[in-house]
Amino acid sequence: MTGPGKRPGPPARLSREAIVAAALASGDLESLSMRQLAARLGVSHSALYRWVQGREGVIDLISETLIDRIVPTDAPTPDNWRAWLGRLAWAAHDEFLATPGYATRISRPHRHTRGFFKMRDAVVAAFRAGGADPEQAEQSWYVFGTVLVTWLGAQEQRLLGDAPLRFDLFLDSLLRGLPVRENPEYGARPSAVDE
Repeated sequence: MTGPGKRPGPPARLSREAIVAAALASGDLESLSMRQLAARLGVSHSALYRWVQGREGVIDLISETLIDRIVPTDAPTPDNWRAWLGRLAWAAHDEFLATPGYATRISRPHRHTRGFFKMRDAVVAAFRAGGADPEQAEQSWYVFGTVLVTWLGAQEQRLLGDAPLRFDLFLDSLLRGLPVRENPEYGARPSAVDE
């Protein structure tokens, strides 16, 4: 009920944290509907829409929350930048795969949220700490982010088979090859071979 000095707004029992927790507890983001989420929260469908603009808004909140959990709070340094990226990657592995449907969703084209830019900036800073110039750091971010998310999405979908996959070996290979080099040793286009 509204009175002097009070404005109508979202119900007090709803919060960003409550919405994210209920969505994560659903067990599968791919099939979660706004009606199901509202029921989990014990609010009306319309009340939920006052907090988020649909399913994409819920996914955005989840993304921002997961990225906040993933990006280490300390800054990368020239001495620890690879280990720092390793911590970030393992946190992504654990958080994304603990949220059914999330790795699959972000491995497909999607719009980017504040969380994406926070992660990108942090990873670029790590490559800069490792000695990469700004362009190399940005290219290294694209490689690191794309490969990490694609691997996690493929793992979640079991596209890589049922054999136990070793994330530590994957990550070691990825980090040994980064940052990108101005003159790639193995990535250059091969010259035409005469037959």
